[in-house]
Amino acid sequence: MTIETKEIKINKNLSIGGKNPLFLISGPCVIESEDHSLSMAGKIKTTCDEFKIPFIFKSSFDKANRSSLDSFRGPGLEQGIEILSKVKKQIGVPVLSDVHETWQVSHAAKVLDIIQIPAFLCRQTDLIVAAAKTQKIINIKKGQFFSPQDMKNVIEKIQRHNNHQILLTERGTSFGYNNLVVDIRSIPAMKMFGFPVVIDAAHSVQKPGGEGRFSGGDREFIPIIARAGVSAGADGVFLEVHDNPQEAKSDSRNSLNLNELRDLLSLLLDLREALRKAAIF
Repeated sequence: MTIETKEIKINKNLSIGGKNPLFLISGPCVIESEDHSLSMAGKIKTTCDEFKIPFIFKSSFDKANRSSLDSFRGPGLEQGIEILSKVKKQIGVPVLSDVHETWQVSHAAKVLDIIQIPAFLCRQTDLIVAAAKTQKIINIKKGQFFSPQDMKNVIEKIQRHNNHQILLTERGTSFGYNNLVVDIRSIPAMKMFGFPVVIDAAHSVQKPGGEGRFSGGDREFIPIIARAGVSAGADGVFLEVHDNPQEAKSDSRNSLNLNELRDLLSLLLDLREALRKAAIF
């Protein structure tokens, strides 16, 4: 089944979706420091440049949905956006981060190329509308409690405000307590809406709250989920990547080690090319 999605133009030199190459959204889960963000963005970009993969740097300025009140949330809006601005200018890549409250949107939109609505908040109308009104590209994470078909209403909330720059991201569905499962049918199901679809292979292996005061995860399954998503026709891949996952300040259990990124991207490109030659996608 071939489903072509809308092309989304990020800047004059970069477009994703449509007939464009597989793209990558990647970075540490949370901004840990300016130096770390610049270093990670530079290293991931070097790998993506080798394979000519469009790269969008993602890191959160505020993780407002941590399991514990004591968990590290990030530098906050002001400092976080300043760091992302430096990444954008010095490394030369588009940047993405998530917003959790309406008052954050206008400030974040001054720097972000893509505004992300977290999965837990994909039904929050006021937040979605505020993001839509910026006319920025909006990446909507499908809620763990949502079916792919439910995303139609979310899309309409954005389009009603004359914004048609939308990405849809699959990140797993709740499967009992503290576990997620990916229904890979959601990739073609959401592509039917006509917008680029991303497989979040990192959060899909998360075990929300699975360690009591923080979330667990099975990072060894990240490559499997990524391969499955690309095989099902995903336009892009979302990977949380860290140079030392064990010491990551957020999502350490479901972050891919930077050392494994190159081999995984090579495999994903080979897989996508094989499917293209077979006229599957």
